[in-house]
Amino acid sequence: MYSLTPGYRIPALQRGLSSTETLLTKATAGAGGAVLMSAMLTPPPLWTFGAVGATAALLNVAPGPRSIARWATVGYRHLRERTAPDAMAAHEGATATWQLYPEHGTMQDPHRRAAFHTAFSRALTFTGGQARTAGVQVHATHHASVGAYTEHTQTISVHVPKGLVGHPERILDTLAGEFAALGVLTPLTPEPIPAVAERGPGWVGLEDGRYASTARITAWPPEETGGDFMPRLLLDARTDRSLAVLYRPLPVGQSRRSAKWQTAAGEAFTSDKVKADTHEIASSTTHGALVQGATLVDLDAYLTVWADTPEAVTEARWETALTADRHRIRLDWLTGQQHRAHVMTSPHGASTRKGAIL
Repeated sequence: MYSLTPGYRIPALQRGLSSTETLLTKATAGAGGAVLMSAMLTPPPLWTFGAVGATAALLNVAPGPRSIARWATVGYRHLRERTAPDAMAAHEGATATWQLYPEHGTMQDPHRRAAFHTAFSRALTFTGGQARTAGVQVHATHHASVGAYTEHTQTISVHVPKGLVGHPERILDTLAGEFAALGVLTPLTPEPIPAVAERGPGWVGLEDGRYASTARITAWPPEETGGDFMPRLLLDARTDRSLAVLYRPLPVGQSRRSAKWQTAAGEAFTSDKVKADTHEIASSTTHGALVQGATLVDLDAYLTVWADTPEAVTEARWETALTADRHRIRLDWLTGQQHRAHVMTSPHGASTRKGAIL
């Protein structure tokens, strides 16, 4: 739940463009190929090459963590939406949330922590094998509230979209049994999402009086984190923080096809020998995991810092950025999306769609 060590898991939106941008990129490539082929017969107008090149630049040139087209979409959302829309976390389907209390010291002991992650991965593997298409989402959160002493709260939520499987309660009941082996599991009804009352540069003020600033975690070198984020981002925090990971297990067939095409693309388009060897090692790890019965899992990770004033949340954000730099963890503070990003570190993030945060 706290480990983002990449093995056979794949970062979801961080690894490239969104599905819409991927489709547009393919369309642009097809149009460019058609223009080049037609040029052999009849030279097209010069503006045709300019249009294709401009579209390709919009979709593929990335000034920062996003492409130009995605930055434009973020700006449009910033102007259109003043708070997180109700439909963001209100999709039809079956959703269950539990509060989890692992045994004391589980996350601090490396052997017990490894057993915890193995059991959690087994639950994800079961989830991925229950549907023919991807859609089931498992959302894990950890909240650290700093006071006279630091209080830690863990939740696990599962969302099964409507129509994905015939009896979603069977998946929820089975997963409840899997999670119960990780610690004390208690059913929980999440509190309503607080509305955004105030917005600032890189933070939002909520109606309950708190201020929040949320970042997506886009890189986590395993040699630096050691498979455990808690000492890095939570245990040494001087302000309230929330960490959440959204898992999307892929079905077995889709996992194998994805691994096959990723390997083929790496071999065909990677000219750097060192980079090709790195991809080969990752492919071998993926292949071994699939042979052992695992499934690929898309994941997104988010971190929110909380405070009582805008100045305090800005200071907490700076402190968090320094901590992340110290451990080589890369953060994207989601400019223009703070009004909806704080939802991703609440249990309601389980029912959001992929692409809710660009």
